[in-house]
Amino acid sequence: MRTLQPAVCILASKRNGTLYVGVTSDLIQRVWQPKNGFVEGFTRRYRVRLLMYFELHDSMEGPSSARSGSRNGGGRGRRS
Repeated sequence: MRTLQPAVCILASKRNGTLYVGVTSDLIQRVWQPKNGFVEGFTRRYRVRLLMYFELHDSMEGPSSARSGSRNGGGRGRRS
């Protein structure tokens, strides 16, 4: 039996390709499913299959709130 641990993961379709950012309690399963075509939706449509980065956390409360600011706040500057 595997021990489940919350994690933030970033998957990609290829280098400099489409990114998927998600939070999961089973990182091994989350990476395995799109590689083998078991997930419908975004990951299948954009062929997101490569694990680029992950962070393990102690609880599910921390991962989504801790990383959301770094994902959303550093976008492109506004044009004048």
